[in-house]
Amino acid sequence: MNENNQTVRLNARGLVQGVGFRWSTIKIAESLDISGWVKNEPDGSVSIVASGSLDNLTAFIAAIQKSPNSFAKVEHLQINYISKRVNKGFNVKY
Repeated sequence: MNENNQTVRLNARGLVQGVGFRWSTIKIAESLDISGWVKNEPDGSVSIVASGSLDNLTAFIAAIQKSPNSFAKVEHLQINYISKRVNKGFNVKY
């Protein structure tokens, strides 16, 4: 992994479960060479951990903020930069 990569933990709230949010998030991550995972939470939110270059990570966060597909609606996105590293690839965490 590139030493200049950054990692962010996101928590999306709104209409984010049962609408293809995780699948769309994976497609966006793959298109931007972002590694990490996405997970539905019991409280109805979705957690995401994502690593990539600062430019790609910024584009990824913007895409999630505006909702990754036309069925989802992100009403609040919590963003926290963290020091954790993630392995290459992006998948659903259960």
